[in-house]
Formats: sequence, structure tokens, C-alpha cells
Amino acid sequence: MPELPEVETVVRSLRPLIEGRRILAAEFDASRIFRGSTEGAAEALAGQRIEKVSRMGKFIAVQLDRGAMAIHLGMTGSLLVGAEPTKWTHAVFTLDQGTLQYDDPRQFGRIEYGATLPERLSLLGPEPLEITLDDFASRLKEKRSPVKAALLNQSVLRGVGNIYADEALFRAGIRPTAVAASIGRARVSKLLGAVQDVLSEAIESRGSSISDYVDAEGRKGGFQASHRVYQRDGQPCVVCGAEIRRIVVAQRGTHYCAKCQR
Repeated sequence: MPELPEVETVVRSLRPLIEGRRILAAEFDASRIFRGSTEGAAEALAGQRIEKVSRMGKFIAVQLDRGAMAIHLGMTGSLLVGAEPTKWTHAVFTLDQGTLQYDDPRQFGRIEYGATLPERLSLLGPEPLEITLDDFASRLKEKRSPVKAALLNQSVLRGVGNIYADEALFRAGIRPTAVAASIGRARVSKLLGAVQDVLSEAIESRGSSISDYVDAEGRKGGFQASHRVYQRDGQPCVVCGAEIRRIVVAQRGTHYCAKCQR
């Protein structure tokens, strides 16, 4: 599933291509990706100007002159500019210059249109690249769950998912099953630094292309080559040589080094 670095990369690739463009027509198929009336949305979207494209956690927020769209890429969603439609294309926006289409083989993504962005987006936790240590420490102190589960909780931090939680916990030397509230402030500080470092590096590498993820021009990311634990179970740790293990935490496959992470 695309996480913060992948969604940020998509947003950055979309901005110069569609901001300022006008939607001439919108078409949606009968798939489950659109919430609400597709006919009503298509009618309302026609003629609107795309004012701003931004990221809110894992959501892409598209501000229009008379409304807004919230787009979640789910597991296999892609927003592509100027691409040829495929059997996985579920929405096409014809612009005054080119097209924007939404492809999604597994159809776990969502597109929502309304007068404003959905209220639940305002309930997301703070951006991990902006949160203060005090705020982060306070949020973890409230959680009796494993720290991996706390990092995946979008009310604690917005945008962190399975890949970058595993990678940050490895860099911080913290076992994913450690109770979040029990972690001392010095280790919390190290964890926050690791979260911010790994996200920044992943953005610089344009995200991780594990399966379907590409940016708005169909380009893959490169950070998967820098993963130290994620999906490396059975392989030697890049630091100590011990075997990387895989367990399940918060119903998610979790990768860690038992020797480096305590």
C-alpha cells in the first residue's frame, strides 16, 4: 500500500501537470472506488478548475474552485497523467490539456467528491515530519499497544505504514513488540529521528516500488533497494549478520532483527 513517501511523490509529480487545469468531463465506471453518486459527481466536476493538489497523510487532496476530492490509492491504485486507459481504469478526468486517470486492479482505493474534504481527514494525527518530540512522546505514552501498532495508528501519526514503521524501528533499535507507553524518552527521541530520516530518504528516492506503485508519469521509486529489514526475512541483518525475522504485529507482517532491536 502506498505510504507517505509514495503519496508525496505522486503529489509532487501531479502538481506541475494538473494544477491550474480545468476539468472538462469526468467519467466513472461501476466499480466500488467512488463513494456517492457518480452521475452527480461527474456533473458537478465538469467545468471546475484544479486549484491545488496536496497530501494529507496517505490521502491526496485535490482542491477545486467549487469543491474538493479526496483520493486514497488503497493497495494498487495509481493516478496517471496522459496514459492510455486499461481494463483497470476506473475514472477518467478529461482536462483542458490532457487527461488524468485512476487505475486500480484490486479496487481497494477510494475517490470522494464533496463541497469540502471529508471530515475524517481532519481527525488524522500530525505529520511525522512536523511533529515535535513532546507531542510524539505524549502520544506514545497513551498507548499500551505494541509500538509498531502505535506507529500504524493514523491518529498518532498520519502517513506511516508497514514499510516505514519496520524500517524506523530497526534504525532506532527498538523491537516492534515493545509496549509504546513503556519506551523511555531517549529512545522515543531516537525513534522520532529514525521515522523522520527514513521518510525523508524515501521521499528523496521517490518512494518504494514493491508491486504496483508508480508516480503520475508511470515512473517507479527506488527506495526498495535501501530497505534494511522490510521483506528481508531469512536474510542476514545488514548491521550484525543475524537472520531477519518475520512476525505478525497488529495483523501486519513485521520484520526485525532480534539482535539489534531490543
